[in-house]
Amino acid sequence: MKNKPGKIFSLGLQHVLAMYAGAVIVPLIVGGMMKLTPSQLGYLIAADLLTCGIATLLQLWKNRIFGIGLPVVLGCTFTAVFPMISIGKQYGMSAIYGAIIVSGLFVVLISGLFSKLIRFFPPVVTGSIVTIIGVTLVPVAMNNIAGGQGSPDFGNISNLAIGFGVLAFIVIINRFFTGFIQAISVLLGLIVGTAVSAFLGKVSFKAVGEASWFSMVKPLYFGMPTFHASAILTMVIVAIVSLVESTGVFLALSEICNRKLDEKDLSRGYRAEGIAVILGGLFNSLPYTTFSQNVGLVQLSKVKTRDVILCAGLLLMGLGLIPKFAALATVIPNPVLGGAMVAMFGMVVASGIKMLGRIDFSNNENLLIIACSVALGLGVTVVPNFFAHLPSVLRIIFENGIVAGSVTAIILNIIFNVIGKAGKATNSEEKISVQKVS
Repeated sequence: MKNKPGKIFSLGLQHVLAMYAGAVIVPLIVGGMMKLTPSQLGYLIAADLLTCGIATLLQLWKNRIFGIGLPVVLGCTFTAVFPMISIGKQYGMSAIYGAIIVSGLFVVLISGLFSKLIRFFPPVVTGSIVTIIGVTLVPVAMNNIAGGQGSPDFGNISNLAIGFGVLAFIVIINRFFTGFIQAISVLLGLIVGTAVSAFLGKVSFKAVGEASWFSMVKPLYFGMPTFHASAILTMVIVAIVSLVESTGVFLALSEICNRKLDEKDLSRGYRAEGIAVILGGLFNSLPYTTFSQNVGLVQLSKVKTRDVILCAGLLLMGLGLIPKFAALATVIPNPVLGGAMVAMFGMVVASGIKMLGRIDFSNNENLLIIACSVALGLGVTVVPNFFAHLPSVLRIIFENGIVAGSVTAIILNIIFNVIGKAGKATNSEEKISVQKVS
């Protein structure tokens, strides 16, 4: 792989394209709700992409202090979208970044403590979390195949044909090819799908023409950060939620890469994420977390080398500095992205099921943990307003299907397999003592 830079570039580009939509949709939503000018919104997207690249390299660079060293790609956490909008409308943009910086410092400080909680993540929990990640992402893929939620041609036959055509193309590539061609099947699907869409008149290059050639990120672009207790508390909760999500991704990738993680590995991973969040606040971009989208791509491509992720990180940084090239990725139609997402997110589900295969299914308590966590995670995803009347602090936790399902799995595992086993052990010891006395 090291002697074939062309292959490394293609695989790295595939990772960038797989997460690009997720990376830019957050600044687009936040910037739109905050009524940013086109130039301000352009800066926010560029700063986001650049920091995505830096954050990815921080995780890849495994050292004594930070970096988990797994093939992970980082992007803005979706959990932060509505909390940031709420903070921004109440206190302004500067308060968003003040809260992000403090939340990043919080993650760095608690990284060692949080890593000690690994004993609460046995296969029944990690398998459930990874499965939840996959099933909660599938609706995103299906919405994209139909044309994107809210689009005027949602569900149009041509959109469905393009989306499922891309999916079929990826399946055919994986069936009849091996090696490098198989590894870049998603990238080829995106290219072919976009080409077909362009022939049908569904691709617009307007954004590319309007984008500038070069843009340099300016720290504190939106002014000096301000600090408000409620805003800080909100973003700290978001940070903790992101750590739960990242833990699931770390454990899924460790399974795929056949690498066992210990407390120190997780601590370095959390610390790198905290540093990335601090940089997001200083560069006035966004808070960052490990992207689950790319887990399925690692599994699907079977390429687990760090060279590919290094290339992806550098490409993201380059896209952040050259907006015109970054805009090229925006021309990929939603149905094309959706077709590729179905394959990738489906592989995440398959990874979770594989992890669950190691547990004892004859144990009814394990079945209940899986049933409740997956059902709640999927339920919250398909009924997003279910917790609409809860206080905003609680909504941050429960409105995210991945987090709601993950927290459910963790709590039920503690009830059944930690407290429950301790109680059973105590009862057994008491019975033995009684028998000895008698």
